[in-house]
Formats: sequence, C-alpha cells, structure tokens
Amino acid sequence: MSLTLADARIVTPEGVHEGWLTIEDGRITHVGHGSAPGPGLSVGGRHVVPGFVDIHNHGGAGGSFPTGEQDKARDAVALHRRHGTTTTVASLVTDSIEGLTRAAAALAELCDDGLLAGIHFEGPYIAKARCGAHDPTLLREPSPKEFAGLVEAGRGHVRMVTIAAELPGALDTIRMAVAEGVIAAVGHSDADYDQTIAGIEAGATVATHLYNAMPPLGHRAPGPVAALLDDERVTVELINDGTHVHPAMLRLAYEVAGPGRTVLITDAMSAAGLGDGDYVLGPMRVRVDGGVARLVEGGSIAGSTLTMDVAFRRGVQDMEMSLPDAVQVASLTPARVLGLADRIGSIAVGKAADLVVLSDSLEVDGVLKDGVWITEP
Repeated sequence: MSLTLADARIVTPEGVHEGWLTIEDGRITHVGHGSAPGPGLSVGGRHVVPGFVDIHNHGGAGGSFPTGEQDKARDAVALHRRHGTTTTVASLVTDSIEGLTRAAAALAELCDDGLLAGIHFEGPYIAKARCGAHDPTLLREPSPKEFAGLVEAGRGHVRMVTIAAELPGALDTIRMAVAEGVIAAVGHSDADYDQTIAGIEAGATVATHLYNAMPPLGHRAPGPVAALLDDERVTVELINDGTHVHPAMLRLAYEVAGPGRTVLITDAMSAAGLGDGDYVLGPMRVRVDGGVARLVEGGSIAGSTLTMDVAFRRGVQDMEMSLPDAVQVASLTPARVLGLADRIGSIAVGKAADLVVLSDSLEVDGVLKDGVWITEP
C-alpha cells in the first residue's frame, strides 16, 4: 500500500519546506521538495511533523497505567494517539513491590504488541520529602537486587527508572540499571548539588520533570536543578502545561539545555481527555478541578491532564521555540533518549510513517501511525 501526502509544509529539525512524502508498507520511502511527481492526498499546505514521543505518561481517557489494566491502558494510548503521540512510555507510580511487579508484567504484554514503547518506574526509590503524589508509606531505599526483580518482570521492556540520588543504595542501583540497559533518571529528590553530580557520574542521564519535586534553584545552594541543567550528559524533562512550571523557568531551562537536551512530556494521568472530577493515580485519590489534578489529601499536584499536541503548541507560543526546535523536543530528542532515533522521531526516508498533520494554529488535523490513519485530515 502506497500513500503520498502532497502540498505539505514538512517540518524537520533542519527546517520547514514545501513538499511531499511517500509512504509504503508503513515506512517513509521518499521526501521531496515542491510538487509531488504523481497523484497524492493534498494536505492543503498544512504542516506535517513527526509523531510525538512521550517518555513520561501515566494514562488518559480514564485509563491508568499503574493499575496494569490492559483494556484501560489501550484506551489511554488511543486517546494520546488521537492527540499526536505515536510513541508512549507507560509510567508507573510508587506501589508495593508486588503491585509494581504485576503492573509491569501486564504492561510488558502491551509492549510485545507494539502498543507501548516501554515501562518507566517513577518510584518507589524516591525521597519522602519530595514524593509529591506518591504514597510516602510505600517508599523504599533503592536496592539493585530488588530492582533486578522489577526489570525481570518487565521482560526486557523496562526503559527508565527515577531515583533520588541521595538515598542509600541509589548510586549502586543507578549503576545496575544502566548496566541492564535501563535509563536512570534523577527526580523526586532532595539531593544537593554534589549528590546530584554523584548520581550523574554513576550513570543517570535524565532529569525527571525538572524543577518539580526537587529543591529550587538557589544562588548559594544550586541543588539538583543546576547540576542537571549544566551537565551535557543529561536530558531534562519539562511539563509545559501552564501549571507545573512558570513559562519564564521553562524558557530558562530550554535556553541552557537547548533542543538537543530538552524533552517535553505530559506526565498525564487518567483524567487526560476527560473532564473535572475524582480519579486515582496508583493508590492515591486525585481530584481534577479546572483541568488541574491534585491529591485529595494534601493538595499536591498529581500529574497532569496534558496531551502532547498542547505541549507542542505551548512550546512554540510560550517557550518561543521555532517549529523545527519544537519538533526536536517533542519527537526527535525523546526518541534519542529511548534509543529509537533510527526508527522514529523525524521525517526521513526509512523511518516509520508516524506523522501528524497540523493546522496553521497547530491543532491536530490528522495522525498516522506506521502509515495507517488514526484520524484522517
């Protein structure tokens, strides 16, 4: 099956050009400038960008990845695909080891099916002082042996683990994770600058939602923010929903890290795509009011109701990114973090035909996953 998209403004990290592209058997086979050489589907001068890659997502459409319920997980993935996210990592939250093991085993089957790109353990190895919407009674000290059991439950699909670098056992667990091919991230941490540097030296290469759930940037106590932003080995996640981080601080992080080290994430929970009301995030009760999710007990922000199309649009409008840079932070850089940049993340011959058609106002008009329409323009 062959499909040509014509009359498109094709956005790559290198720039924007008027042109066309052809898809065959789920792959991009040609990318050209100007008019298409033959008949094709005209997208009327709209933008075509690579599918978004979300490396930190807890669910949506009423489905919550931490429960491990496969049907609900499928609903969540479907919701985010309609909003342009063609690659999703399922993030879990702190739970008992038994609960995490069950959820990982269930989600691994969806990874086998290609529905998910991996599993992220955001907990239980995080700091009580910075646990946010995680149950503090279930937090544990990092243990390489224990984490090895979680990796085994994921059957090769565990892609990332968030660890507070200052905890006993943290550095050894980071080293073990990296040795197993798992991305180690620093987050939900009360670490100081030096402790964070130690975590990076041990192998951590991602900052879990920079700024959130960590000490603030200080001129005498720079803390983890400065350490993570300053190190070229670290890619920083940013939640660009207008609630988690002030736009000025988003722009500051982006100016330091640049598009090659910045990743937009949703941190979405089950309420994404739905209205206000009562929900759960793992074992925690959450209330959404005005689109903002907070714990019923204590009021901490509990993930978001964000979708990647909104994060992308806000990147251009609020963070003052160019379209090519927005494509990089929403697609190519997260693909590189996952080690998948040879297959997804940009519009290039040989890559998967994961594509999003955007209007002039950057609203989603169509989504292709592996060359098959999820929503047609």
